[in-house]
Amino acid sequence: MNGEKRNETFRVVGLKGKSNFADFSTEVPRLAKQFLERVDELQAVTGPEVAVYEPKRDSAHAEGIYYVGVIVNEPLNNVPYEMTYIELDEEYALGKGQDIGNLHKDLKKWIEEQGYQRKTEAYIVETYHPLEDGGEEVVVYLPVQGA
Repeated sequence: MNGEKRNETFRVVGLKGKSNFADFSTEVPRLAKQFLERVDELQAVTGPEVAVYEPKRDSAHAEGIYYVGVIVNEPLNNVPYEMTYIELDEEYALGKGQDIGNLHKDLKKWIEEQGYQRKTEAYIVETYHPLEDGGEEVVVYLPVQGA
């Protein structure tokens, strides 16, 4: 895997959810579907779909917060009802691919090999980019510190 480290700012408008980490694989797509049914309420959709996740800190940390939405170029003052605007600015290790499970695993291994430390108090970001063949490329951004 070809990993990369860089500072990145994300401006995200979307819906906020909370569930057990074990249920993220069904709850996040469910909320994303609800968001996409309302995306036309936004005036400034400029970027790809995005999911933002609270990382699981340890085995006792059972429930997490997540956001699903789109990236916008400018901060928003007027956000549609029940939607949230968040802005993240972190140092990230990132990797791209179509197999999201292996992508996370490979990126974590790359981080370790580079001598970086995961920053577990900052949100994980995934952006989704449609491909011409109907597939989707995912870019995973894991917050890091050090080295």
